[in-house]
Amino acid sequence: MSAAYLEPTIRLDPGSRRAHAEFAIRNDTPETWRASDGFAVGCHVFDADTGTLIVDGARVASERDVAPGESARLRLDFDWPPENGRYRVLLSPMRENVCWYYDRGWPFLLVEGETADGVVRGVHMRVATQSVLRRAQVRRAIGRAVVYPLLTVWRNRGLIRAMVRRDILGRYRGSFGGVFWTVINPLLLMLTYFFVFGVVLRTRFGADQSRSGFALYFLAGMLPWLAFSEAAGRAAGVMLEHRNFVKKLVFAVETLPVNLVVSGLVSEFFAVILFCVFLLAVRGGLPASILWLPLLVVPQVLFTAGVSWFLAALGVFVRDLGQVIGFLLTLWFFVTPICYPDSSLPPGFLPLFAKNPIYVLVRGYRAVLLENHPPDFGPLWKLWLLAAAVCVLGHAWFYKLRKSFPDVI
Repeated sequence: MSAAYLEPTIRLDPGSRRAHAEFAIRNDTPETWRASDGFAVGCHVFDADTGTLIVDGARVASERDVAPGESARLRLDFDWPPENGRYRVLLSPMRENVCWYYDRGWPFLLVEGETADGVVRGVHMRVATQSVLRRAQVRRAIGRAVVYPLLTVWRNRGLIRAMVRRDILGRYRGSFGGVFWTVINPLLLMLTYFFVFGVVLRTRFGADQSRSGFALYFLAGMLPWLAFSEAAGRAAGVMLEHRNFVKKLVFAVETLPVNLVVSGLVSEFFAVILFCVFLLAVRGGLPASILWLPLLVVPQVLFTAGVSWFLAALGVFVRDLGQVIGFLLTLWFFVTPICYPDSSLPPGFLPLFAKNPIYVLVRGYRAVLLENHPPDFGPLWKLWLLAAAVCVLGHAWFYKLRKSFPDVI
């Protein structure tokens, strides 16, 4: 039992920004509404973006008592805020010093509009409830969470391109190898692991027991790992590394972790080129299934971006995270069948290891680059869902904490 609204109208005086709401309110409760008991219809003005109450406005009471089933015609005037922004005005029954009935689930009149450069636009009124607003807020929050990461990259694509170029060139400035260290570093790392596992330990994959066969399977598994580990390994310290940018109010700090993801992709791009050259030399051609590679790269990028956003925000508050993440990445590398075949795992461990997103990528890369068939779509669609969720949640985590970065740094 609550209240009902009949023929609500809203009129705005453009010159004074004075709003005039007229409506009939019907008493659908078993109690009589008496002005002497403090019953009235009041006005609350909220900032629509933050949900902050900014004005506890006027009240208007019926000139007579409103018995159950009866209606009263009311007019409530209020001033629209002059500052730029979107606003939400609630016209709701209330009892002075007792409660506002919209907090108890009663319907209310919702007036929405926007002030831009002193001009009020788009003012409209409708009947709503708190539960309806909460559901709409959840839908908008989910929509923003999904769209904002993509908008971040798209709106700042020029900045990201310049920052990645600066990062790659500046990392090796003054060295003899220069930018070629972008290729040399991962190549030396892969050669080291190849020597230890392929030559010393004589690890082999499947039916091909040759060293070249091991090298191909090992290098194919290293390709997604290189891009992921480079971004995740540096993400924990990226905000501290660029603290001068973080303290600038106009700088899009959420692009800093994205720069690491793109830098890792650049390194992987050159590694893929070298791998293809090696594959041509050993097998004499490239498989047609290589065209499936983008289907693996997209979730890889989403997952890496989400992890990087999460670690970048956490690293501002936990300064030891940079050292801890190095150990965790080493552990992650060795529990992923990159340097050894998954057939060497104990049977009970394989279902657990198969839930590792990097393991799904490693198997997918080997399938499209070496085995000439598409990746297994069963694990792949789950990887897409996981990667999208990690990306959205990682960005939301970063977005929520970023306002406190300048104070902590």
